[in-house]
Amino acid sequence: MNQLFPTLAISTYQQELARLIQRHTPSDGTYTTEIPELCFRRASHESEPMHTVNMPSLYVIAQGSKTATLVGESYRYDSATYMVTSVHLPVIGRITHASPQIPYLSLQLTLCPDVILDVNKKSSPEEKGETGRGVVVNSSTPSLLDAILRLVNLLDTPADIEILAPLTIREIFYRVMQGEKGALIRQFAVIGSYAQGISNAIHLINHDFSKQLVIEALAKEVRMSPTSLHKHFKRVTGMSPIQYQKIIRLQTARRLMLTAGLDAATAGFRVGYESPSQFSREYARLFGRPPMTDINRLRNSLFEHQ
Repeated sequence: MNQLFPTLAISTYQQELARLIQRHTPSDGTYTTEIPELCFRRASHESEPMHTVNMPSLYVIAQGSKTATLVGESYRYDSATYMVTSVHLPVIGRITHASPQIPYLSLQLTLCPDVILDVNKKSSPEEKGETGRGVVVNSSTPSLLDAILRLVNLLDTPADIEILAPLTIREIFYRVMQGEKGALIRQFAVIGSYAQGISNAIHLINHDFSKQLVIEALAKEVRMSPTSLHKHFKRVTGMSPIQYQKIIRLQTARRLMLTAGLDAATAGFRVGYESPSQFSREYARLFGRPPMTDINRLRNSLFEHQ
């Protein structure tokens, strides 16, 4: 009976969360809210694999399921689980269960480094531990879902948001960090840890990805040796710093062509490529098609779903 109660409680919370998200998402799309860190997503159809950069965030699905693939490793999560990415990670996301009758409903809560540092400092010993992946999938708990529901319900009382939302967000990330795989998240909040050094390196790469990446200079900036930087960067992201920068460049160029109407050569130059032919080769290797062929296909696909 004791094992059954948490299961029933989680199911009740999931149903209520799905109801609330559906109320705030009248049609398919992504919706920002009065709580700056919180947004919702609704989709009535399963999606093709989409290349994107996951921000440091908590991702919770109320209805449906999704997979996130990072350099060949797939992470599946649904209404019984949640996903946390501790750093900016280029992933391939795909909604795997959704229909007009039972749409995919999810929320994203942006992770604030200062909140994580403070919560970790007050709740856990500062042990450096082993560096691990910057993405975690864990089972949901009634206490976590209860805090998430209270945060979403604040949208109905906007006057309470400024005071209560920060407190509830702290509680949510406290619950996440106390979870079964919380140590993999806490590692990024330990001052002087390898994981925090990699988090800083990722921030620097994203800040100016169009410039040539010099590993020795980056390592010095984050107070690591080039060897340690390579080793721990790969543990966190599954790739080298150079590979990471390349994917960030190509994804940004793709977005520029799709949303700003840039041609391939201009987009490639904008993100740091000097050779249009090299840009086209590497773009086709990542996305499976030459730049403009890929962009035309994406535009047609978007038009079909409007």
